[in-house]
Amino acid sequence: MAVYTHALECRKCGTVTAASLPADVLEHGFGPRLSGLVAYLTGRCRLSKRKVVEFLADAMGTPMSLGAVCAVEQDVSAVLAGPVEEARAAVRVAPVVHMDETGWREDKKRAWLWIACCAAAIVYCVSPSRGAAVARAMLGEDFAGRLVPARWNAYNWVDVLRRQLCWSHLFRDFQGMEDRGGKGGVLAGRILTEADKMMDWWHRVGAGTLQRQTFQRRMVAVRARVGRLLRSAAARAESKTAGMCAEILKLEPAIWTFVDVEGIEPTNNTGERGIRPAVLWRKGSFGNDSANGSRFTERILTTIATVRMHGGNVLDYLTKACTEYRTIGVAPSLLAIPTHAEG
Repeated sequence: MAVYTHALECRKCGTVTAASLPADVLEHGFGPRLSGLVAYLTGRCRLSKRKVVEFLADAMGTPMSLGAVCAVEQDVSAVLAGPVEEARAAVRVAPVVHMDETGWREDKKRAWLWIACCAAAIVYCVSPSRGAAVARAMLGEDFAGRLVPARWNAYNWVDVLRRQLCWSHLFRDFQGMEDRGGKGGVLAGRILTEADKMMDWWHRVGAGTLQRQTFQRRMVAVRARVGRLLRSAAARAESKTAGMCAEILKLEPAIWTFVDVEGIEPTNNTGERGIRPAVLWRKGSFGNDSANGSRFTERILTTIATVRMHGGNVLDYLTKACTEYRTIGVAPSLLAIPTHAEG
């Protein structure tokens, strides 16, 4: 591919002087801004590689092949490896972590994309497994914080007293029981009544119209009634409803952690919102074709989510990361992102 640089002709002697290409362009093929832009277009805007090639040609007059797009992604993936690992370390020592997982594909095989969110970072991981080993690797064997996950057995290694089950999932479970009818349906309806009351009070706590201490006092009776209803359903309801209530009762302390511990949310909306962009990407791309592609996916998603969470500019960060990695061998931290206002 021919490379053109800015050139000027001397009016007196006719000598044409052309600009020299920067050293990093000669080595990497493209400058840091263009490399960052390609990663932004595929990772943030979820454009296919063909659409990226088309955009660069139409909007910027920059020719790039499909293979070059893949090469740039892998180049940026290497740049982000260090900052993403630092973000993973921040999750492992966080006091509160929200986790979720969704289906994925790697090399045409079933895989899972995991997310772990804390106040410092949002981290993604693509794995062929949905098992506890992945959760342990993301949180660390010595994880001592509190976890807000779905009711999935991959998280059972975390003590039940340090977990908060997602009430959004529990609402769906109880609604399903009520819809099935019978004795279990009646009992589930009563649980939903108590849960609606609880969430109304909780929103008032968040709005500042109800004191947390008042909320906790009111919840004593609600917790007792829900516990009795769950035990009654486990003993008397139809088999499917009885079995589900029995499973919930095994994790009963994790239903109420948010009542006792300040800073815990009753739902895993944080994790579910964070995983939504990945779900949209999967629907458009069907996952990754290789392990290298999965590493780019988890690193660019981690970078985008963490930079945006801190109020930074994603494209500016990617450009800076590529520049500094090529000059000093280290990309800037994701944990200290300047906001738009700070520049």
